[in-house]
Amino acid sequence: MQRPGTGPWILDHWDADGSKSFCSNGSRAALAIPGAPEGTLVEALSNGERILLRRDHRGVGIRLPEGETFGLRPVPMSTDLPAAFGWIGNPQLVLRVPSVAAVDLPAFAPPLRHHPAIPGGTNVNVVEVVAPGEAGIRSWERGVEGETLCCGTGCAVAAAWLARTEGPSEWRLHTAGGEDVSVTLVPEAGGGWHDLWLSGPVRRLGVAQPDPSLRPSPRP
Repeated sequence: MQRPGTGPWILDHWDADGSKSFCSNGSRAALAIPGAPEGTLVEALSNGERILLRRDHRGVGIRLPEGETFGLRPVPMSTDLPAAFGWIGNPQLVLRVPSVAAVDLPAFAPPLRHHPAIPGGTNVNVVEVVAPGEAGIRSWERGVEGETLCCGTGCAVAAAWLARTEGPSEWRLHTAGGEDVSVTLVPEAGGGWHDLWLSGPVRRLGVAQPDPSLRPSPRP
């Protein structure tokens, strides 16, 4: 992350396979690193997407991208389960299941993640509503090519869909990592949203020192 001049902070995120992708949790985590910007609200561009970061009682919140190109879209393939598809800076497929714990995600997710109807593939999330405004979720992320403890953008799209199908506009999501995240939003006609905030705990786990050989050589 860096701040060129007086403009918004610039964040770049790389997935495990080396590809660049917008990441909401990576953006939230930026406020926990040494030298992070101070203040309650921080404007940023994260992999080109305009976001707002907020320190709050839940930890760190992110207002996710909004506008004409963001929102729920028609599901591009037929599924046996209720499903939604959305673009939130990256693609998210969400399927509602009776039990997230019972899903064999390594077998279930890859055919959908690589489905030919979605060029470039998609993240795959399964969600289980356990109470009004409360759901469990598990996510299989492209670029990682495996299940992750929490996909923030997947949680956000899942909550946006559930807000339309179930009613509440605030959702608490139980993630595979064992920590909850909360999502609030104002749904818009046509599948869009505004003021979509994802909030959850952020803490520093350690400090990494890059090997000197990885640093660029000074220019002559």
